Amino acid sequence: MGFIFVTLLLDMVSFGMVIPVLPLLIVQLEGGSFADATAIAGLFGTAWAAMQFFCSPIQGALSDKYGRRPVLLLSMAGLGLDKIFMAMAPTLPILFIGRLISGATAASFSTTAAYVADISDRTNRARNFGYLSGAISAGFIIGPAIGGYLGSPTFAALIGVSPEEALRIPFWAAAIMCLLNAAWGYFVLPESLPKEKRSGFSWARANPVGSLRLLLSTQALMGLAGVAVLYQMAQNVFPSTFALYAAYRYGWTSDAIGLCLGLVGVTGLVVSMFAVQPFVRRFGERAAMIFGLGCMVTALTLYASAPFAAAFLIGVPFGALSGLYGPASQSLMTQKIDPTAQGQLQGALASIMGLTGMIGPTLYTGALAAGIQPGPGAAGYLPGAAFFTAAGFALTACALSFWVTRAQRQTAAAPEQGRS
Repeated sequence: MGFIFVTLLLDMVSFGMVIPVLPLLIVQLEGGSFADATAIAGLFGTAWAAMQFFCSPIQGALSDKYGRRPVLLLSMAGLGLDKIFMAMAPTLPILFIGRLISGATAASFSTTAAYVADISDRTNRARNFGYLSGAISAGFIIGPAIGGYLGSPTFAALIGVSPEEALRIPFWAAAIMCLLNAAWGYFVLPESLPKEKRSGFSWARANPVGSLRLLLSTQALMGLAGVAVLYQMAQNVFPSTFALYAAYRYGWTSDAIGLCLGLVGVTGLVVSMFAVQPFVRRFGERAAMIFGLGCMVTALTLYASAPFAAAFLIGVPFGALSGLYGPASQSLMTQKIDPTAQGQLQGALASIMGLTGMIGPTLYTGALAAGIQPGPGAAGYLPGAAFFTAAGFALTACALSFWVTRAQRQTAAAPEQGRS
């Protein structure tokens, strides 16, 4: 678990470095219009998610056949080379191609989650998936903070380059991080899936439709998958619009955006590392899912309503507590799948992320553009429209999770009765 935690942490740091600057680079290459750039940013997000949708099941199925280690290492190395490609992109079409490659190579999350499932049992599964979420949160602490600073006018003045040139520096830094991560993993990352537990590769399982069919195999999985779809739809508002939203509404530069994402990461890390296991042990996975989704609704509503930056930050602790949902949901789902199909399950879940990601960026950037287009004071002006939309998805997910996990309530109650 230590190896995979650090490996995913380094991977997420490199991923997070470009989050604060990619939308701003799109604005720069497009010509400076926020309204026009939001549509382009939505297209970039949709394309990235489409590659996730198609490539995640393939990586998950490959890891079931050949093991987790080689798939992870190849993905890390490919992601590093892609960051170099994007750092050198002179035009929007070239940057777009780089984003497509990034979506394909970044599909390794399914393999990482399958790795965690391999090394977990009923007693530590929720905790280990909490650590997985913790690595992602920690990456969001370090990555955006570093990337936001490296791409800021402050750093540009410090090293004597133009602000336009500084926006590309985080891509170079992320490339170095990914390639070092691949090299480090080559020497220290052990294989988690023994050969006797591996399954054959088939395109029937590796294509998105075949992979998603697994989630429809039982009523319990189907219900949990429905909650995951709604959760991911709500979650997509942050990578799709936050940088543009914060720059427009609060006047934040890339360094301020990076610091805010770092704060989100710190609070999320605390919840993932220290709150998931005690909460699940005391109340069960079902309660963790419902409570986490309820906190998500609260956070998104506060983000949408905040008229100034300090008010926006009030929602951050609630956003952190929403992190209880992911590990609890993963724990429930992995218990219902045979060990030989964990890669397929994680590929299917990653496909859900890709499927919703194809819709989310266009939906949310469109909502943001429509909300700010009339201008302050005009009828229909609603800069928080994207976050209000996401809050609606989260509220629906919370209600659905309450319904689909009714049977789990009995399971969760049994240990408590035994202890009493």
